[in-house]
Amino acid sequence: MPELFEMSLRAKRRDRAARTGAELFLFERVFEDCLERVALMERRFERALLIGCPDPGWPGRLSKVASVVDARDPGMLFASAAAGAPIVEDAWEPVARTYDLVLAVGTLDTVNDLPLALRLIRYAMLPHGLLIGAMSGGDTLPQLRSAMRAADALSGGAAPHAHPRIEPSALSPLLGDAGFVNAVVDVDRVQASYGSLGTLVADLRSMGSTNVLRERPPMLSREQFRTAAQAFADAGDGERTTEIFEIIHFATWTPPNG
Repeated sequence: MPELFEMSLRAKRRDRAARTGAELFLFERVFEDCLERVALMERRFERALLIGCPDPGWPGRLSKVASVVDARDPGMLFASAAAGAPIVEDAWEPVARTYDLVLAVGTLDTVNDLPLALRLIRYAMLPHGLLIGAMSGGDTLPQLRSAMRAADALSGGAAPHAHPRIEPSALSPLLGDAGFVNAVVDVDRVQASYGSLGTLVADLRSMGSTNVLRERPPMLSREQFRTAAQAFADAGDGERTTEIFEIIHFATWTPPNG
């Protein structure tokens, strides 16, 4: 199967964000939501795996509900800052039955083989373990996508400027196929307003969330960027444009008998 995403570039994008200072407002919203959901279960977990760790303080916060926390991140710098190790979620070799809690924050939407990644996580988990997390959904960044289409119209073509993403309705069946049970999936549509297309792109860069597709278009020409920026501004109120980040939250369990 041809690979959609370039994993080495994904790591470089996250390393760049780590060096320049990560923009955490979306990541923090997701992480805090996951912590609250886990705390409601009133259960102490023995060993947790945190996949996606742009904030080195997250493992310590997760330790409030888990005795041991292992951190992994696609970016070497994020991983090392959290005293963890890098990971490619569909190409690692986990030890079977290690974790009773896995928290996956914002990375599973950029793996080439999501079903395999989920099966590997399942393999690493103990019976009656909890997998909880979030990823970007298919309706993320509609204004940016529209602006890119306007830019592409100048050349009479279309190019993949933004990532394809999973639809919320498709995630629960994937979790079931990977061996999880009792999946719950819901959607949070986060609105953020921007004064320009450039400020949105800067935020995405600071999140490590710019294009990591293996087949990427060339950079926009100046004329194309001006067209995209104008289209983005025209979608707003004259001063700011509201962009939407669709966040798919999920929680699911491994069966209690294995």
